[in-house]
Amino acid sequence: MSKRQIASTGEIVDVGASNTVNDDKAPAQKGAKPTMAIKVYAPFKVYYEGEGYSITAVNETGPFDVLPHHHRFLCMLVPCDLVIQTPNETKTIKISRALMHVKAEKVTVFVDV
Repeated sequence: MSKRQIASTGEIVDVGASNTVNDDKAPAQKGAKPTMAIKVYAPFKVYYEGEGYSITAVNETGPFDVLPHHHRFLCMLVPCDLVIQTPNETKTIKISRALMHVKAEKVTVFVDV
């Protein structure tokens, strides 16, 4: 049997018991936002390639957002500002026309097609 003791926080703990957490079963960090891979490029230029929390664009029906875990999606974009929320900044890319493809946590935007 292990001895029990009251910690300074008022919690009852087993003395001599291991307080380590098994990394395989550790819960996800609180507040961690999911990201998705985003690539925006033209035939001879890469405008953005990296992780992002969201991407905002406009098609013929109006403005929309794509977030992580979005369903498969394919559309033509009209002239607009493509806004990408990244972990470090908000990136805005002015486009005249583009094709957006969303598949399996990856967003690809082909500009000037």
